[in-house]
Amino acid sequence: MTQHFSELMEKEVSRKEFLGMTGLAVASIFGFGTAIKLITGRSLGTSHQASHGYGASPYGGSREQ
Repeated sequence: MTQHFSELMEKEVSRKEFLGMTGLAVASIFGFGTAIKLITGRSLGTSHQASHGYGASPYGGSREQ
């Protein structure tokens, strides 16, 4: 593994290739979902619907609307 790392560090790359590899490394560390959430400002797979049943109100009762 150290041989692969040293070969990678000795390879000449352009600025565009370096930024692309750095971006891919950061995205793989933090996860692509988190990167998409940061870019779009939305949460993935989360709905904002009100819950129903026990625990729907602050006191655990039902809410009348």
